[in-house]
Amino acid sequence: MLDKKTHQYEKAVLVGLVTRDQDEEKLQEYMDELEFLAYTAGATVEKRFTQKLTQPDSKTFVGSGKAEEIKAYVKENEIGTVIFDDELSPSQLKNLEREIEVKILDRTNLILDIFAQRAQTSYARTQVELAQYQYLLPRLTRMWTHLERQKGGIGMRGPGETEIETDRRIIRDRITLLKEKLKTIDKQMATQRNNRGKVVRAALVGYTNVGKSTLMNALSKSEVFAENKLFATLDTTVRKVVIGNLPFLLTDTVGFIRKLPTQLVESFKSTLDEVREADLLIHVVDISHESFEDHIASVNQILMEINAHQKPMIMVFNKIDDFSYEKKDDDDLTPSTRKNISLEEWKKTWMAKSKYPTVFISALTKENFSEMKKMIYDEVMKIHISRFPYNDFLFEYFEDEDEE
Repeated sequence: MLDKKTHQYEKAVLVGLVTRDQDEEKLQEYMDELEFLAYTAGATVEKRFTQKLTQPDSKTFVGSGKAEEIKAYVKENEIGTVIFDDELSPSQLKNLEREIEVKILDRTNLILDIFAQRAQTSYARTQVELAQYQYLLPRLTRMWTHLERQKGGIGMRGPGETEIETDRRIIRDRITLLKEKLKTIDKQMATQRNNRGKVVRAALVGYTNVGKSTLMNALSKSEVFAENKLFATLDTTVRKVVIGNLPFLLTDTVGFIRKLPTQLVESFKSTLDEVREADLLIHVVDISHESFEDHIASVNQILMEINAHQKPMIMVFNKIDDFSYEKKDDDDLTPSTRKNISLEEWKKTWMAKSKYPTVFISALTKENFSEMKKMIYDEVMKIHISRFPYNDFLFEYFEDEDEE
C-alpha cells in the first residue's frame, strides 16, 4: 500500500484498542486511517498492535503485557516511533515513554504535525502553532525531557524544538499573543468577506482527501494544490466561478476528519467561518471509500457543531472512476455485505431519498460534470434571486464550450 523507501520514512508501529465503544471493525477503519495519517506525516508502518479492553488503561493505555510486547518488537526491529490511535493523557505519555523508550505519539499529535508540515501562509502557520501550544501546555515536562533526548522527526516540528527551557508562563503568554494575532486576522478576513459584493458564496466541504481541491481546479480552472494525501489543503482558497453567465464565489476549505483534535477546531475558526457564512454548501464525498457513510456523518456532525447544518446543500459523490465492488455469484447464498453493492444499487438506497440535490461524478475524468454544473447553477440562481432580486443577470443556463 505505501511507498517503502524506508531511507526517507521513519519506521513506526500503530496501537489501537477494541473497547465497549469501538468494535473490531470500527477499530480497523480507524487504524487504516491512522496508517494513512502516518504515511502523510512521513512514516512507514511496520506492524499494528491491537488489544481488547473494556476501557483504556489509565496508566499506559494498553495493558502491561501488551506494553512489554510492543517494547520487545520495537527494540528488535529498530522502530523509532509508536503511534496510538486515541489521544493520550500527559501521564500515559510519560509512562509509555519510560516503558517503551522510544518516541510516543498519539493521533492528535500526529494530525498537528501534518498540519505543521502543510501550513503555507503566515495565517495557517499561526493557527497550527496555537493548536500545538495548547496541546503542549499540559504535557510540557514530558515533551521537554523527551526533546532533550531525541530531536526531530514526526511530531517534533513547530514550537518547542529550540525552546527546551521554556516554562509554562511563557507558553501561556505565547498562546495569548497568538490568539490576539488570530483575532486581528479574523477581523480582516471578515471585512474581506463583507467586501465581496453581491455575489453568492458557495463552500466545498467534506472529509479530508475526497477530491475537493481537484473539483475546485476543474470548476474554477485554477491550480489549487491537490495530492493523494490527507490535508493536502490547509489554507482557504476563494475563486470566482462562472457557470452559464452566473458568477459566484467558491471556497475550498480544510478537510474534516474523525476524532479531529479540539485544538484544531478552535484554531481554524476562521476557516470554519467561511463555511458558516457560505450561502450554499457543496458536500463532496469519496464514494469509492468503504467508510464513506461514516465520513458523511462526521462532516454533518462538525457542521452541526458550527451551526452550519441547515444551509442549502448539494451532495456530490466523487471518484466514481475509482469505485469497485465484488459481484456475487448467483448460487452464493451467504449474506451480502457492503462490498457486494454496486454503484447503481447505492444510488437506489437512502441517497435517492436525500432532501438535497445529489449527483455522482468524477472530478478527475469530468464524468457527469454537465449534470453537476447545472445543479450548482440552479441552486446558486435560487439564492441569487431571493437575495438580489433587482440584479440584472440574464438567468439563462448554457453549457460551457469545453464540456465533454
